[in-house]
Amino acid sequence: MTDRAPDPVTVLFDIDGTLVDSNYLHVDAFDRAFAAAGHPVDAWRIHRSIGMDSAALLDALLGPVLEDLSDDEAEELGEAVKDGHSQNYLAMADRLRPFAGAVDLLRALAARGHAVVLATSSPEDELEVLLKVLDVDDALAATTSSADVETAKPEPDILHAALGKVGADVDAAIMIGDSVWDVQASERAGVPCIGVLSGGSGRDELLEAGAVAVYDDVADLLEHLDSSPLARTA
Repeated sequence: MTDRAPDPVTVLFDIDGTLVDSNYLHVDAFDRAFAAAGHPVDAWRIHRSIGMDSAALLDALLGPVLEDLSDDEAEELGEAVKDGHSQNYLAMADRLRPFAGAVDLLRALAARGHAVVLATSSPEDELEVLLKVLDVDDALAATTSSADVETAKPEPDILHAALGKVGADVDAAIMIGDSVWDVQASERAGVPCIGVLSGGSGRDELLEAGAVAVYDDVADLLEHLDSSPLARTA
């Protein structure tokens, strides 16, 4: 009698910087939003915070400034930056494109029986644009958005929401993401995470954050799919 093959797992994907080449557009959008709000921030610092919950990002980048403001003034500044970022980012939507191999990887995993879920906390208007860019609804089991959680990565809430949408357990799931925030959120949720370098984070920092493996990008992961951590569930 042979051992029963493992059940197909749920594969959770971050989108920005993982499936779609958007991180540096986010940096540009925030850079101009901070400047317009009267509080310019160095672009490298913005990049280090991309993928983080928006409230945490503002605190990380404007912490000392916000501490000197009243609650109402801090909220007004935060909203001005977030609104400015959203307007700037959506104005650049025509520059968004999927990474090579992104669509093929999603379809390959779906064809193997995996439930493919886009686990993102992007606002609905940004998510709509990203889904059009990917154009791969036929391979998706579910998608999350900011409407599904109050707190984004590195908190694990969005992963729990994504798993809940397909009725999956954490011990039958794996995450693919590009930032340390993805890895940290996955670790807090009890889900292993595969890292990719396409968002601009380094291999060592993704591994140090807890990634079980790191690939250059999703095309590299697709090419080595049968030797990747996903192979045991294929």
